[in-house]
Amino acid sequence: MPPTIPTPAGLPGLHALQQMWRERSVLGALTVFNRELGNIFRLTLPGFDAVMLVGPEAARFVLVSGRDDFRWRMEADPVTMLLRHGVLVEDGDSHDQLRRAMNPALHKQMLQTYVEAIWRGTDQVMSRWSDNNTVNMLVEMRRVALLVLLDTLFKVDFSPDMDRLWQAVLKTLNYISPGVWMFSSRIPRPGYANGLRQMDEYLYQMIRLRRSHLGEPTDLLGLLISDPGMDDNLIRDQLLTMLIAGHDTSTALLSWTLYLLGKHPDIMAQAQTEVRAVLNDQPPTFDQLNKLPLLDQIIDESLRLYPPIHLGSRVAAQDLDFNGYTITAGTRVMYSIYVTQRMPEYWDAPDEFRPQRFAPDAPKPAPYTYLPFGGGPRNCIGAAYAQLEAKVILARILQKRALTLLPRRVNAHMGATLEPRPGVWMTTRPI
Repeated sequence: MPPTIPTPAGLPGLHALQQMWRERSVLGALTVFNRELGNIFRLTLPGFDAVMLVGPEAARFVLVSGRDDFRWRMEADPVTMLLRHGVLVEDGDSHDQLRRAMNPALHKQMLQTYVEAIWRGTDQVMSRWSDNNTVNMLVEMRRVALLVLLDTLFKVDFSPDMDRLWQAVLKTLNYISPGVWMFSSRIPRPGYANGLRQMDEYLYQMIRLRRSHLGEPTDLLGLLISDPGMDDNLIRDQLLTMLIAGHDTSTALLSWTLYLLGKHPDIMAQAQTEVRAVLNDQPPTFDQLNKLPLLDQIIDESLRLYPPIHLGSRVAAQDLDFNGYTITAGTRVMYSIYVTQRMPEYWDAPDEFRPQRFAPDAPKPAPYTYLPFGGGPRNCIGAAYAQLEAKVILARILQKRALTLLPRRVNAHMGATLEPRPGVWMTTRPI
């Protein structure tokens, strides 16, 4: 008979709740449970039951060797209810067909055509910052990410609608953020209908306008509309998937990176020296981005410490075996990217910000210990796009602004992504 999957000690859920309170975060509690129980344990709370996996062996099991034995789609989850048939919540042939339709707009060959739109969107947001102004970079990077994503992938100028739809965007993100709904799918979720309706109206209007003058379809929206297998509802699902998942992950990456640079002004000064030496006073070009190796290392280390998608979630499609433990069909299975990327077995001083870990001459991370964009055949469809976007935006900010982090407490908040709450407050002035 296989051994029982370890669970936190004490009454069901009580020790887990105590650890979450003591650590002031779920992430801290998961780290404690990993140390106490190993790389597989069961987290049981009232109305919630999941098997948690940690470490490279677990990641390889979920992402590669056992991937066909897991389902992504969970009908009762708000993510599925919101995205409906978006590529992130589809399985099998449906997912593969959607991914093939979307890939051309996110292919590396297209990325160089997005560089100008990215730095122009960054300049547009920075133009709102007055001399010695104090801004919340969590908010400002969301503005940049929204402008850039809609411009590059949808060919839409979002600036006239930014303020009008700002709360609707936040409501939509909050709708899929972890909350009491995790403990029971029957818990009502009031207060979201108006925000979700506004988002749908905006997206369907966007589709109608583009259909009326399609032109040559090279962007994501145009490609989806020109696909004969796509109706307006399925197109809406992909647009909302990219709008929500694409901009929020970039928001988290950018704001965490600026936070880390603010905490380490010596590294920020080195990055600014590199950027100025390469760009001088000119906007970045695609070719110049390859001449900013320190900025690459900073982004990679930020993704290690604070991966925007910090937790993978699946459902076991059949009874599974992992390291001698049986995971029964229908069980929610989660693997922690955050804990894996901070395991001391694989990372020296894992909680420290050390961009030099990713220097060209540094040892490569052990396989499946660094997973900010997932892994295997279903790795993040927008990984290359996100890395290019972050590099252009950060280079432009470092080129144009002097930044100082205000000494305020920042917590890693498990929302739709892992983001710094209540924000990253910095004073900025032109260089």
